[in-house]
Amino acid sequence: MSRPLLPSPVALSRPADLTTLVENRTVYSLNAFELNIFETHQQAARVPLNLGSLVLTTMLRGKKVMHLPGRAAFDYLPGESVIVGERETMEIDFPEADAQHPTQCLAVAIPTETIRGTIDLLNERYPRLEEHTPWQLDARSHAHLHNTPELTGTLERIIRVSQETTAAKDVLAGFTLQELLVRLMQTQARRLIFDHYQQHLTSHRFAHVVHYIKRNLAEPLPIDKLSELACMSKATFFRLFKREFGLTPVEYIIQERLSEAKRLLRHPLSTIADVCYRTGFNNPAYFQKLFRRHEGLTPGLYKKQQGALG
Repeated sequence: MSRPLLPSPVALSRPADLTTLVENRTVYSLNAFELNIFETHQQAARVPLNLGSLVLTTMLRGKKVMHLPGRAAFDYLPGESVIVGERETMEIDFPEADAQHPTQCLAVAIPTETIRGTIDLLNERYPRLEEHTPWQLDARSHAHLHNTPELTGTLERIIRVSQETTAAKDVLAGFTLQELLVRLMQTQARRLIFDHYQQHLTSHRFAHVVHYIKRNLAEPLPIDKLSELACMSKATFFRLFKREFGLTPVEYIIQERLSEAKRLLRHPLSTIADVCYRTGFNNPAYFQKLFRRHEGLTPGLYKKQQGALG
C-alpha cells in the first residue's frame, strides 16, 4: 500500500470551541462551493448527514465506517475521498473516535449547475479519447477513491482559498473548484481504465496500452511503441493520455513499476537488485531514488518492514 496522500494538516478546533463532540462543523461559504470541516471526538454510530448537493468528502484523521444507499458499508481512512450523490444521505460510524484520536473530514458541497457547466465545457472543447465515454462525474461507480497527488494538491488549494480574506477570493474559488472537478473526473478515469482495463480492451485504446504496459514492465516501454498501439502519433498520444488521466505515460509507467516492485519486495527471498531489474529500472541508484521519493523510505527499509509485518 502506498503512503496516504493528505492535504497539509488542518488544525483541530480548540475544546472550548466545540459545540458538539459528534460531527462538530466548521463552515466556509463561498459563491462557488461550501467547504465543511467535520470533527468527531467520541464514538458514535449511524450518524446521518445530507448536505443537499453533491459532496466530495476527504478523510484527514481517524477512521469512519461509511454506509451509503445501495452499497455495502466500508472503512473510510485518511488519504481517501468519497463522492456522495446529491440526494444521498450518508450514515457514518465512528468506531475509534475519542478525545485523543478524533476523526476529521473535509466535505465540499458543489452546486449542480457548476458540475454541469464544467462537464459541458470539457466535452465540447477537450473531449476524451473515445466518444462513447464522455466526461462525467459518477457518484455511484468509482466513487470511493484513493487520492492522487494532483487531487490532493487541488484540495489544499480549496482549503487555502476558503480561508483567504482577499477581494478576489470568490473568483479564485471558482477556478479552483473547476480544477477540482477535472481532477476528480481524471481520478475516476484512472480507476476505470487502470484498474479494470481487461473489461475495456475492445472498446478503449488506452485500455489496450495499459494491458501492454502491465505485461511488459521489465522491458523498455518507449512512447513510440505505446503510441503505435493506440493508433495515433506520439505527440497526440502523450497529450490525450495526460488529458484523460491527469498524468503522463512516463509517470504511469513509473507508478506501475513501483507497484510491482513493492509486490516483489514482499517476497522473503527477493533482493533489491533483482527487483530493480525485474521491474525495468536497470539502474539500482535510480530505482532507490524513485522508490524513496514516492514511498518515503528506501526499498530495503520497505522490505524489512514488510517482513516484520509478515
